[in-house]
Amino acid sequence: MATNTPPPESYTYAKAGVSIAAGNALVRAIGPLARSTARPGADAELGGFGGFFDLKAAGYTDPLLVAANDGVGTKVKLAIDHDRHDAIGIDLVAMCVNDLIVQGAEPLFFLDYFATGKLDNGVAERVVAGIADGCKIAGCALIGGETAEMPGMYAAGDYDLAGFCVGAVERGQQLTGDRVAAGDVLLGLASSGVHSNGYSLVRRLADDLGWRMNRPALFDQERLLIDTLIEPTRIYVKSLLPFIRAGRIHALAHITGGGLLENVPRVLPAGLHARIDADAWPQPRLMAFLQGQGNIEPVEMARTFNCGIGMVLVVAEGEAESLSHDLAAAGETVFRIGEIVAGERGCTVVGSHETWSARAAWSATHDG
Repeated sequence: MATNTPPPESYTYAKAGVSIAAGNALVRAIGPLARSTARPGADAELGGFGGFFDLKAAGYTDPLLVAANDGVGTKVKLAIDHDRHDAIGIDLVAMCVNDLIVQGAEPLFFLDYFATGKLDNGVAERVVAGIADGCKIAGCALIGGETAEMPGMYAAGDYDLAGFCVGAVERGQQLTGDRVAAGDVLLGLASSGVHSNGYSLVRRLADDLGWRMNRPALFDQERLLIDTLIEPTRIYVKSLLPFIRAGRIHALAHITGGGLLENVPRVLPAGLHARIDADAWPQPRLMAFLQGQGNIEPVEMARTFNCGIGMVLVVAEGEAESLSHDLAAAGETVFRIGEIVAGERGCTVVGSHETWSARAAWSATHDG
């Protein structure tokens, strides 16, 4: 006697947790955001298998291409936990384009990678809107990207970001550090906050000490603590580019992971040492708060956070004053923070008694 067996289950991609429709809806939603970043050389239309860029239309004759990619580290977890998705994309762009400008390159086009367990188009669109904002600030075109929905790879609500940027510099204008010389001056450009490095420590402090993120910050009653911590990384491209092209800057260091101590030596030739005076600029109140809350030694501050300086310029002594004035006119806050001296390649940060809450005069050195 025959038995009726149910037909085998029919599997679909949706049953496995992936929504093709949600992905297509997101592409339609972010199309106008990408188009808003169009610039000479790119029409910023999405939907193909790749994005084109016309270097001649961008005004280059004999360019070198420079590429950079980065993420935003655990700052993205802070954004997720506190529903602050709107500006994390600016951080993503900033980390890439600031790495290009230090090599003398103009950022031309950007691609993003957004990965999550289950696509929430409201969140994803907010993140991509921030990426488009960052691209507009940097003057580069958002010409493509990838949205990956991967069930089982991420906890509910979590996502991760990566950014990829390509820039160009006319042959002979690239910054390689070969023009740096003893006697050169170090200028520091103010950061906008923690930028995108050191957040594993920030989050550990927040958890261990029970910070009330949605209350006004102790050091700034006008802003919530979470908003001071999530402040996006400053993008230095448009203020620096004209002075790079004019040959007025010998080298640039983007202050990211490793802080002042470890990033400045990366742009120095052998036989030269950077000496930075921590007394030369006021410690931002946010940095003082982090240091006080964590009882962090000055040496650890110098190798963990940007300490208020997001970009360091190496310039000729005779150029320092006029360039400081011109950068200030371009909207930057500029400090003369040190000099280049003969010695082992590396960096030394020195501070007086009470600078960065030190109990005595202090010095921190990193050999490059």
